[in-house]
Amino acid sequence: MLKDIHVTTVIITITLFLLRAFWVFTRSAMMQRKWVRIVPHVNDTILFITAAGLSISLQQYPFVHGWVTAKVVALLFYIVFASYALKRARSKRSQLIFFILALATVSYIVSVALTRNPVWFLS
Repeated sequence: MLKDIHVTTVIITITLFLLRAFWVFTRSAMMQRKWVRIVPHVNDTILFITAAGLSISLQQYPFVHGWVTAKVVALLFYIVFASYALKRARSKRSQLIFFILALATVSYIVSVALTRNPVWFLS
């Protein structure tokens, strides 16, 4: 059940990121809605809690198991890239670059989760 909740929150996180990026790029007033500022943080909190729970229950820890470490490090990059894509970048070009970097990073995280191999692309 913990894994199902985790996977569901991953899907919600990616969907909300894509939706918010669309609204940013189209300059939609939806970005000003209260729920748009709150729901992603609530979902990401649940995502983090389930990730920690899975790590403990599977005894797969960051800085002990390479694939978990890779996901944690990539997550930090995703947070920065997504933040710049949605809020901090000063130009549309910069927003687009950070959007692409965030998508590439989240794709890497999902692929590492599925393969449990941080360098699956070299195999």
